[in-house]
Amino acid sequence: MDECIFCRPQREILASNAHAIAVFDTYPVSPGHSLILPLRHVVTIWDLPEDEYLACYALVRELKPVLEARFKPDGFNVGVNCGEAAGQSVWHAHIHVIPRYKGDTPFPKGGVRHVIPLKGSY
Repeated sequence: MDECIFCRPQREILASNAHAIAVFDTYPVSPGHSLILPLRHVVTIWDLPEDEYLACYALVRELKPVLEARFKPDGFNVGVNCGEAAGQSVWHAHIHVIPRYKGDTPFPKGGVRHVIPLKGSY
């Protein structure tokens, strides 16, 4: 297997626990866009045992006040891409924590529902 860029990320660690770390995304969609990375290499979050899965989501909560203090966002999107059809491009499980800001898109209603164009509005 080629070296996985998420197994040994060379980035600032924003938060951590026994099973995961939080780092900034290299290609952020907004200021503060971060990733929760399990320490053990698995392809999707579905491949994690329960304790590691829960530790990853615990870190989502721990990261929120860190990002609020540094970036002052107005909201957050939290999401996971599992599989090629869902847009996963790095084959190491990860959770996106994306700060959102008033005015960053003209029509934010529907949030993550907009991953499929023209299907997010309701």
